[in-house]
Amino acid sequence: MSVLSRRKQGELGGFSDRTSDVILIVFSLIILLIVAYPLYYVLVASLSDPYDVYAGKTFLLPSQFTFEGYKAVFAEPNIVRGYGNSILYTVLGTVYSVALIYLVAYPLSVPDLPGKKLISIFFIITMYFGGGLIPTYLIVQKTGIMQTVWAMFLPGGVAVSNAIIARNYFENSIPGALKEAASIDGASHFRIFFSMIIPLSLPILSVMVIFSMVAYWNEWFTALIYMTNEQAPLPLVLRNILIKSSASANQASMISGGYAELNKITEMIKFASIIVAAAPMLIAYPFVQKYFEKGLMAGAVKG
Repeated sequence: MSVLSRRKQGELGGFSDRTSDVILIVFSLIILLIVAYPLYYVLVASLSDPYDVYAGKTFLLPSQFTFEGYKAVFAEPNIVRGYGNSILYTVLGTVYSVALIYLVAYPLSVPDLPGKKLISIFFIITMYFGGGLIPTYLIVQKTGIMQTVWAMFLPGGVAVSNAIIARNYFENSIPGALKEAASIDGASHFRIFFSMIIPLSLPILSVMVIFSMVAYWNEWFTALIYMTNEQAPLPLVLRNILIKSSASANQASMISGGYAELNKITEMIKFASIIVAAAPMLIAYPFVQKYFEKGLMAGAVKG
């Protein structure tokens, strides 16, 4: 009797597990649709007639399929230069930021670091208080990096929130016994850092790389303040294209029959610009996704 009851409980438990799996799958699919559909909608809208978009005819598939928006974007002579500038700023800024994050986070993860608490407070204060645009502009101007590539990442190289995530990873995911064993064997701090810490922290490294890449790829305000048009990154180039097309449409409103067509092109450019700007990051993300998820969870703050 007890064996039969245990078997029934097992069957009921199996049914409950299957039911919970189905619920989780359905819930995950709903979340996926909520997150992914807006981007898919923008992609469909960028390939459709704007008036059909506003009429609600592009729910799943493009209506009056067209590449006019992309043609207008890539007709801009600065678009290729903007891509090149964005790649340059993203690569240099990511390397610089990740290196500084590691140099800040790892020492703060060492339990016996002198003044650890004061140094941590010093960094945390910067998350709540800042000098603002004018002092930052004056610093950039006085240091002579105005209108140079260094202005894009030198003033704000360390993201304190990212450094805290990396510090938590070093504290919680890398056993202190490994570092002690290496020290006993005669390894210096630099040897431990380069030969042990970096290879063991690839998950959090990928998280820091993704965070930094996305931040620098989307950066346009810094370039607007410090850089010339020839040095403008892709987001700023796309912004200028959109402003130019909007201004043309407003001027055409004074001319009979010209406004509608130019306004239509402006709307196409809006959707196409979003896809053009987001595509590189969307392509890069799948290659580091497994490390990203593992590193983000391991570096999360534990209560």
